[in-house]
Amino acid sequence: MAKDGKRQPGDPAGETARRRGFGVSTVYDALKRDILDMAIAPGDPLDEVGLSARFGLSRTPVREALVKLVAEGLATTLPNRNTIVSIIDYAGLPDYLDALMLMYRVTARLAAERRDDADLDTLRQCQRDFVAAVAGSDAIGMIETNRAFHLAIAEAGGNRYYTDLFARLLNEGTRLLRLYYLTYEDHLPQEFVDEHEALIAAIETRDRDRAESLGRDHAAQIVRQIQTFLAPTAGAEIGL
Repeated sequence: MAKDGKRQPGDPAGETARRRGFGVSTVYDALKRDILDMAIAPGDPLDEVGLSARFGLSRTPVREALVKLVAEGLATTLPNRNTIVSIIDYAGLPDYLDALMLMYRVTARLAAERRDDADLDTLRQCQRDFVAAVAGSDAIGMIETNRAFHLAIAEAGGNRYYTDLFARLLNEGTRLLRLYYLTYEDHLPQEFVDEHEALIAAIETRDRDRAESLGRDHAAQIVRQIQTFLAPTAGAEIGL
């Protein structure tokens, strides 16, 4: 296969696609971890040429990895078509956290009302994945499995507008969640695992009021921890 990713004579199309996909995944996973860990700071450039040299790949898989990061809100494409790590909008945090808390509440309530058995199976699997990440102090794994868990709750509610909005909020907040885990040195207390279990139980028994209350409380403790951690950085207490 040529360095530019084009298939050469005698190169099976499936093998070309596999190698290209592997390259995209390699770049995407490495950059996402660096961005979440702040090894690449907000506002830093994501230069295709430099990244191609770093990973020893053509610019095509690098470009595709950057497109995925932009879609998740971790990177931003500027008008001049350069790509940078997305800035954390401290000034907009009160509105963001307000919207996030609302979505935790409304999606949990709707899931308790509309869920089916398949939704419960999905939630339990997401919770098992989250528990494993917590046990391994795997911060990136915790971020990804926590996102999957709460999106599964939203999907159980059956309102695609809520699901789409919640997905956007969770994507935008991945670095905030990384900072949140850092306050515990990536060793989350058992109570946060238990909160997920309680949410599943309320949704399973169709207790809408309890599900909404648990969703609100779960979001509130995350918000409080983020507020406390970021207040010195942002220059003032971040309120709702």
